[in-house]
Amino acid sequence: MKTKQFMLGLMLSAMVGGGVAVGGYKLLEDDAPAPGQQLPNTNVRYTSAMRSSNVVVPEGLNFVTSAELVTPAVVHVTTEYKVQARRAPSDIHPFFRDFFGDDFEGYQRQQGPAMGSGSGVIIASNGYIVTNNHVIDRADKIQVILDDKRTFDATLVGTDPNTDIALLKINADNLPALRYGNSDNVKVGEWVLAVGNPFNLNSTVTAGIVSAKGRNVGILQGAGNMSVESFIQTDAAVNPGNSGGALVNLNGDLVGINTAIASQTGTFAGYSFAVPSSIVSKVVDDLLKYGEVQRALLGVQMQEVDADLAKEKSLKTLNGVYVAGFSESSAAKTAGLQEGDVITEINGVKVNTGAQLQEQVTRYRPGDKIKVTYMRGGSAKTANVTLRNANGSTEIVKRDPNSSKSMTIDGARFEAASKQELNKLEITGGVKISGVEKSNFAETGMKDGFIITSIDRNPTATPQDVDKILKSTRRGGLLIEGVYPDGRRAYYAIGR
Repeated sequence: MKTKQFMLGLMLSAMVGGGVAVGGYKLLEDDAPAPGQQLPNTNVRYTSAMRSSNVVVPEGLNFVTSAELVTPAVVHVTTEYKVQARRAPSDIHPFFRDFFGDDFEGYQRQQGPAMGSGSGVIIASNGYIVTNNHVIDRADKIQVILDDKRTFDATLVGTDPNTDIALLKINADNLPALRYGNSDNVKVGEWVLAVGNPFNLNSTVTAGIVSAKGRNVGILQGAGNMSVESFIQTDAAVNPGNSGGALVNLNGDLVGINTAIASQTGTFAGYSFAVPSSIVSKVVDDLLKYGEVQRALLGVQMQEVDADLAKEKSLKTLNGVYVAGFSESSAAKTAGLQEGDVITEINGVKVNTGAQLQEQVTRYRPGDKIKVTYMRGGSAKTANVTLRNANGSTEIVKRDPNSSKSMTIDGARFEAASKQELNKLEITGGVKISGVEKSNFAETGMKDGFIITSIDRNPTATPQDVDKILKSTRRGGLLIEGVYPDGRRAYYAIGR
């Protein structure tokens, strides 16, 4: 019986880090600077930039050299989640209890932690680690276990659900790190290795070939329907717990981050999928430089060309991506493209599917110019397109580094909630308060650690927001809404 319980616990632990099944596909699972703070180039010590290397297959197809190089740089990522249940309120301010009664708002209480397991890849010698967003999503605690068995608490630097990439930081130096390989150079049929921690089996290496590129399997659910899927498909054995692990070529260069499998059972059935390094490196650089990913958009509604569409629209080619329409403030339309055109190349790289087009455009930022080749009638044309962001502008969206700095307001200390806290609590912004007892907020009954999400229904994401709202209110009471770190929501009133 104990053996069965142990095995069940092991499987559940791996599956928490592995995500959930979706349509036959399954997702596998000093302090860091505040999100949005731009880092000096010297602070991130890459072993090398992405390189275009020719893979030399050792005689006899020996994988030992690559495995020995990669294994020390692949880490085990463990996560902890609080399991919560409803209970009657206890910390509601008397004003709200008297007015609404005991059913005004239920609270959450901890029942015990659930554990998750995944993998990560060290990409910089001073402790930066890339993994999948779904491995750490909403985790209360993240730990990293190195190949040499050292364990570190990890800080979440940033995430991008649209590509399922997350960046972690541990307080360590002189770590073994992998070089980015150029995923554009990866060929179908090429040998690759997958390295990770399936089912909590540390430092597992499997081999296979690249089965396909540019796969879109419809598994990512990013914000605003802006997910980017252009996976490298392989037949290297990958299972829950491999999420966030390395896909490397035989030189040991990182060409992808293992993310999902095609499976009806939840375990490997012959096909696995990895985010290509061309996307990973750009996402990581954006998170480090700007605190969030700079998404460049072409602004076209796409439809893949097949024989039926070609016949219906009288197209002269079966290659490329059909332009079915444009978004508002479309960069492509401004550059002269029209509905009915067929895009065939981005900067000289052929694109035959929407996934391939997205992969090429995703590596650029708003304001960058790209060369788009397209067919109109029977003629090939080109346009120089200046890419735009989701707001229709060419601006880079930077978080204000000062917005995360703490402020003293009415005797209390305020600081922006961390990215990890926001993810865990499933809120988009909030400001954490401390030093309540010696401040003007003591009369509310509020406790240290409370995260204010709005004041009088005005969202608060920075200490500056709190200060501005309080200063603009001359007389009367204010309703403060927010949540505690354990998930308990609360409401307080303060007079001005």
